[in-house]
Amino acid sequence: MMEKMIFGRYIPGDSIIHMLDPRTKLLFVFGFIAVVFLANNTLTYGLLVAFVFMLILLSKMNIKFLINGLKPVIILIIFTFFLQLFFNKEGDVIYSPGKVHIHEEGLRQAIFISIRFFLLVFVTTLLTLTTTPITLTDGLESLMKPLKKVNFPVHELALMMSISLRFIPTLMDETDKIMKAQMARGVEFSSGPIKDRLKAIVPLLIPLFVSSFKRAEELATAMEARGYRGGEGRTKYRLLKWHARDMLAGCAFIILTILLITWRS
Repeated sequence: MMEKMIFGRYIPGDSIIHMLDPRTKLLFVFGFIAVVFLANNTLTYGLLVAFVFMLILLSKMNIKFLINGLKPVIILIIFTFFLQLFFNKEGDVIYSPGKVHIHEEGLRQAIFISIRFFLLVFVTTLLTLTTTPITLTDGLESLMKPLKKVNFPVHELALMMSISLRFIPTLMDETDKIMKAQMARGVEFSSGPIKDRLKAIVPLLIPLFVSSFKRAEELATAMEARGYRGGEGRTKYRLLKWHARDMLAGCAFIILTILLITWRS
């Protein structure tokens, strides 16, 4: 049975992370994806871990809830860890079980890449957990506003990206329901040879595609019934405004970047 995927969901709250301007959170996520690659030693990775842990505390999210909701991603991270561990041949051999050789640099890079992956997943997940779909769309549209001068469909792209994010947990829920229905008919997904388990996944695809198209059609019908005709002429009920907390978040990110540059090897 599949775990509940929390990426793409929104959880209401009154934390300072919830109250930040969506543009601030988006710029932070984009910037964090770039600066995380500055870390290249234990000190800088420790700084990033501490910073992300502080963000989780400020968002008032339960760490166990985050980890349980990200189990499908954790499996991918573990696979990446062992891939780097066994195929990186740099450095001295520190362990040699049989014909497999584990090198010092391979272990180091496996740990660092796994931590980097974890941090990126946690930060992007916090973005969706603390930002409503409407404000996320407004933030994306506002950041891409200069592209309107070259007739770029800014509003439509922002809306499409926001809907795509929110469809991830919906599709995961649909997959979970279909799997339970198949399991009730005697299909095994968690036991038996890998070949049989892969074959069992094939019957999931058709009903999942049908369900996806159905939900997309329902969404299109709902938007049309509400008079949606694109971004032209639309007004905003809630206007985005920068606050002092957004400036503090920007300063915190600048300090983080300076420390990473200073402390990196």
